[in-house]
Amino acid sequence: MIRSRFAASLGTLVLLVSVAACSSGGESTPTPTAPDSPVGLGVDAESMLAEFDIAAPANVEDLIEQLQSQPLAERPAGLMASVRVNELLLSSGDDEVGVPLPTDDFHLSVAPYLNDTHDCYFHSLTTCVGELADEELQVTITDDANNEVFLDETVTTFENGFFDVWLPAGRELTMRIDDGENTAEVPVGTGADDPTCVTTVQLS
Repeated sequence: MIRSRFAASLGTLVLLVSVAACSSGGESTPTPTAPDSPVGLGVDAESMLAEFDIAAPANVEDLIEQLQSQPLAERPAGLMASVRVNELLLSSGDDEVGVPLPTDDFHLSVAPYLNDTHDCYFHSLTTCVGELADEELQVTITDDANNEVFLDETVTTFENGFFDVWLPAGRELTMRIDDGENTAEVPVGTGADDPTCVTTVQLS
């Protein structure tokens, strides 16, 4: 299944069409197209990735895709990669490195489910696991303010049960997911206090 991307006028949407716990809160395809103004990783992040024999890509958007799409058996033990609203937080032991994300975009990871789910607020690229791996879904995302359709595409979840989408920041949206037999519709926010991980979409 080819994973699709659709670029909207108000922001670039990227579908990256993606058992340990996710972060539950706390501080701190045709050819893919990345959000506007890709953000580099920096020396500290590249050094931490090298400790796990991970080749550092050119920017943080590509790193998120790279870690999210890894087979579960190849996930780097000891490396945490938590997607926050404004940064990708890499950590290993007591060491932490924050890599800024594009300010106008919001990265959202979604794991729909039928029976089993888990709590998640900040998505962990290296530990989160959803129920529906390699599942084909029809996903529609609409702006609540003007009913503009940001996305209406068929996507396939990664082996970890998630699919990813880049959305414009500061929006209130409605997301509808259909697996061909079951559907669900939920509100989605892309503000400063909103979660980067949605695991509450039960298909029924």
